[in-house]
Amino acid sequence: MAKKREERTRTSARPAGQAGRGCDLDGGYVSPVRSCKDLSLATVADTLKNSRYVQVLLTLTLIGILLRFSNLGFNSLWLDEASTYTFATLSIPGIWGATTGGEFNPPLFYWTEHVMLIFGNSEVVLRFIPALLGVLTIPLVYCIGREFCDRNVGIIAAAGIAFSPFLIFYSQEARAYSMMLFFIAAAMVFFLKALKSDDLKEWALFGILSALAFWSHFYAAVLIGALVLYALYERLPKIRADISSLRSMAAGIAVLAVLSLPLLMIILPLFARRTAGGPTFGYQGIMLIAETFRQVLTSPLSLPGSDLIFLVLLVLFVVGVIQAFLIDRNKGVFLVSLTVLTFVISFILSYRIPMMPRYLIFLSIILWIGVALAYKPVFSLIANPGVVYGFILLLFVMSIPFLAVNYTTYTKEDWRGVSGDIVKWTNDGDYVAVLPGYILQPLNYYYSNTTDRTILVGLSTAEELDDLSLQKGNATAYYIVTGDIMSADPSGGSFEWLKSHTQPIAQSSNMVIFTSPGTA
Repeated sequence: MAKKREERTRTSARPAGQAGRGCDLDGGYVSPVRSCKDLSLATVADTLKNSRYVQVLLTLTLIGILLRFSNLGFNSLWLDEASTYTFATLSIPGIWGATTGGEFNPPLFYWTEHVMLIFGNSEVVLRFIPALLGVLTIPLVYCIGREFCDRNVGIIAAAGIAFSPFLIFYSQEARAYSMMLFFIAAAMVFFLKALKSDDLKEWALFGILSALAFWSHFYAAVLIGALVLYALYERLPKIRADISSLRSMAAGIAVLAVLSLPLLMIILPLFARRTAGGPTFGYQGIMLIAETFRQVLTSPLSLPGSDLIFLVLLVLFVVGVIQAFLIDRNKGVFLVSLTVLTFVISFILSYRIPMMPRYLIFLSIILWIGVALAYKPVFSLIANPGVVYGFILLLFVMSIPFLAVNYTTYTKEDWRGVSGDIVKWTNDGDYVAVLPGYILQPLNYYYSNTTDRTILVGLSTAEELDDLSLQKGNATAYYIVTGDIMSADPSGGSFEWLKSHTQPIAQSSNMVIFTSPGTA
């Protein structure tokens, strides 16, 4: 009798209108935890025991920890990460001074890394915060999917985030992309809540978290702006009926503006400097859009089978967007407007500043929500909760080719290995030249020319190479050249000089090491 009463209680506890239809992994179970006030050891234990969504989300988060923290120090720091270390070693005011002085990245991530240097300056320490925030983004995306549609969309999208090769890659990089994504995800949770409740506190939290995203990376402004425009569109009927209904939203935007004001005051001069010379690397126009779709849905690396995986996920995303329109026109508009506005702005900017898919990392939230929505038409054909688990399994299987490479092969420039080779090859008084010159940063992280008793220089042009050739005399010179040389010297003169006056002795990733003996 007690068992029957429990079953009747669970059935009656289902949300109104949900009994007997839809896909519910919990089988009607309703968690006693409805707010922070309900948290206790007993209610948490009950939820962990009975909620499949909580169990799966916890499993995905634990897997996310494993995937992001495994081999965290395996790859060497590359140029951008070495640049992070350089800025992090400055004082707190010095980091802000670097931003106002021309560094086109806001200071929040550098400030965070400055604090992390208390624990050392290893690759693991520098990458710890991105990895941690990458993990914490997984449950946030579950909340976004749940608020946007339902718990099934949330749990599938969370799986997409957990297994995403693109996000794993940038969670293991000492740059601000993972931090920006985390704050944007948190802001979107409260944005979706605020659209439903129009609660002042939730709009204010949206403003605060959006400002933190902007302080992490300037490009966050693109999605934040798109969210605000969508909110105005969605709430337009209410605003027309009563302009005072805009009050709470306006307060949230005001919070965002006030907190972002110091950056807003310097962003125009920074943008002018950034656009002065035009883009010297990155993707432009339609290629940026195509490459962003490919990388976000598959991997930053080109791997066997990735084209097929991309095609499958792209089809699922399109199906999901169509499904969003069928559920609610505004949901479809939400996904399409955020994607299209981001790409239109990025398309235009790509001809003014360097653009890379990683700057658009926040689109991963939109794309995985779209992919997750594709479960609905499949469930309508196969009315079984296994459809949700099948989607999660599919996303994991599709990530395997990347996982097999990421933890066994260097996916970034091996400056650690090159440094060791230079130590073995050089003698006292030899020259070590790095081309282009700004690539000195990652080499300096691993190599000490003082200890090795060599002369270390950074060069970029054929004229500078000529000068070094005359200067070095009987010493041997070693030239470490990366693919960036074509950006630093588009004329190709320095590379032609190397082909004429040196011989290659080693290659690692996109780095080639040349040498030339001394002259009598």
